[in-house]
Amino acid sequence: MCGIIGLFLKDPELEAELGRLGEAMLVSMSDRGPDSAGIAIYGAGGPGRTKITLRAASSTMLTAVPAQLEAATGIAADITIADTHGILSVTDTARPAVLAWIAAGSTGVDLVGYGNRLELYKEVGLPAAVASRFGLAGMRGSHVIGHTRMATESAVTTHGAHPFSTGPDQCLVHNGSLSNHNNIRRALRREGIEFETENDTEVAAGYLTWRMREGASLSEALEATLGDLDGFYTFVVGTETGFGVLRDPVSCKPAVMAETDRYVAFGSEFRALAGLPGIEDAHVFEPEPATVYFWERA
Repeated sequence: MCGIIGLFLKDPELEAELGRLGEAMLVSMSDRGPDSAGIAIYGAGGPGRTKITLRAASSTMLTAVPAQLEAATGIAADITIADTHGILSVTDTARPAVLAWIAAGSTGVDLVGYGNRLELYKEVGLPAAVASRFGLAGMRGSHVIGHTRMATESAVTTHGAHPFSTGPDQCLVHNGSLSNHNNIRRALRREGIEFETENDTEVAAGYLTWRMREGASLSEALEATLGDLDGFYTFVVGTETGFGVLRDPVSCKPAVMAETDRYVAFGSEFRALAGLPGIEDAHVFEPEPATVYFWERA
């Protein structure tokens, strides 16, 4: 089941509305995924700064992170708390050391994602409740990707919620199932790609990270999945400046898109798009099987 939404703004004047529009789209997919929900939002990024999204059992644990980090490494950082998640801001040069310190696990916080512009929030619960906990409606940015999950093959946990991020400013949501994800996971681990869960969606995200690390564009990396990933799937992917969509050659999972001169939007069903401004004049279409759709802005 599961529900996917995506909204990529061409018009910067809409950026203040991104969170509100994204929340309405996410909530519309509640009955496709009532177990957990998540959103990746691309907002402002400071020059030379990295945002690191962390998750913990309590806001108290997150509040303590900057002091613990400085005591252990000498690196100064700021953190902004949103419920069970915190956005840690560090310099780009400090990023590798900070990520290594988090991976050591001494603080009890989990890494969710990182990048210059990416913030990633996900939790167990109905999509409306998850969006409210993190204040999604008040967020601004250029694009947002979201997922509502119906956990048919694994436990209902925050750890298994989408989106998944396996590289800087990169995230992916997925509706479907990969049949060869275990083989791909083993191959990617040999290439240095790390995984936190057994979810096949994280494998798809890791595959794209590896392809782009090797020099492919997002569009080229998505094209390569058609030969290497087996199963049925719809991917919606975000990067720092881009937004991509791909369906497998069979395309049994529902998908609809709308494009105007102000935005591109994706939904598992049209109702996710129905409240967007100017939707009555949009070019509404079903993305073709095995066809990469990609938009980018500076």
